[in-house]
Amino acid sequence: MTMIKEGKISRRSFFNNSLAGIGSLPLASVFDKSHHFTRPLKVVCVGGHPDDPETGCGGTLAKFANAGHQVTIIYLTNGDAGIKGKKPVETAQIRTAEAINACKILNAKPVFAGQVDGSSVVDNVWYAKIQKLLEDENPDIVFTHWPVDSHKDHMAASILTQKACIQMGQKFPLYFFEVYTGSQTQNFHPTDYVDITETQQQKRKAVFCHASQGFVTDAFYQRFHGIMEDFRGISISVKGAEAFIKLTTAKSAVI
Repeated sequence: MTMIKEGKISRRSFFNNSLAGIGSLPLASVFDKSHHFTRPLKVVCVGGHPDDPETGCGGTLAKFANAGHQVTIIYLTNGDAGIKGKKPVETAQIRTAEAINACKILNAKPVFAGQVDGSSVVDNVWYAKIQKLLEDENPDIVFTHWPVDSHKDHMAASILTQKACIQMGQKFPLYFFEVYTGSQTQNFHPTDYVDITETQQQKRKAVFCHASQGFVTDAFYQRFHGIMEDFRGISISVKGAEAFIKLTTAKSAVI
């Protein structure tokens, strides 16, 4: 533990300590106005396909961006196999454009890793590639899929991100988000919740950018994603919320 004498707190030491303490804070408390960060936080989300980060934690990402923090979304694949009846190249173009438009609404920067939808790869080459993408962003907080999931691209995104986190010395907290729990995400027992009541409509507009995936009506959205926001909101007595599981390691457990 670093001891700082009263009256001797420099701008540099305050900077270092205020950011170093993020990992020990509950996720929701990061938005507490009593916490003053000396620079905008760098928030990165790694998702399997265009629409996964938006549906899984779009409200939280919007909340970070609206508070002045820098948000980057890394899409593992371009969604090449996601439109029935269309060729992969055309599908990738459509879904990439949808993701870019969604990121504009969330005030996030899109990054496309370049893997193939439905044929995701987890190997040493991709461990290095994802780690390089994260190193380039130098994040303070990272989000990715919960690894227990029925879709292998979601699992791949999670495993690659976890490995990068470990290789980078676990210097940032890692949170897992859920998507379509029960059908895709499995065995999800949250450790953290974020009230997204104020960003629910912003999230919904971002998700609706993915019209190729059927997000064209409120009824469709509510059936698959709105109901989860309602349920997680009930858990913390707010209108809408998103839930997360924090990766806790031997290193991060020591405060």
